[in-house]
Amino acid sequence: MANNIGSKRLVVGAHYGLRDWLAQRATAVVMAVYTVVLLVSFLTANDFSYQGWAGLFSHQWFKLATFVTLMALFYHAWIGVRDIWMDYVKPVALRLVLQVATILWLVGCAGWAAQILWRV
Repeated sequence: MANNIGSKRLVVGAHYGLRDWLAQRATAVVMAVYTVVLLVSFLTANDFSYQGWAGLFSHQWFKLATFVTLMALFYHAWIGVRDIWMDYVKPVALRLVLQVATILWLVGCAGWAAQILWRV
């Protein structure tokens, strides 16, 4: 009888687990740090008008930080939704269609976010 315990365990499959778990934690940290920066910027602002808000986003570093955070959000969402499709949608063709639709939606959201950010 083969010893399939501990370091001699036969591991098969796609090995997504740890990498995706770490990616979701890293993207969550990016989003949390940005939230703190945004909150501090908002609470220390003197101008609570559209001009003040647009002035905050007029800085290139803030646009870039916002875009990086949105990319982290989209990747975070992709991992979660992909796992839902893999766990609960058993027909492979339907799962593939849903995954492609999700990717297209998230890429579209990323393009729209870039357009909005650099239009200001």
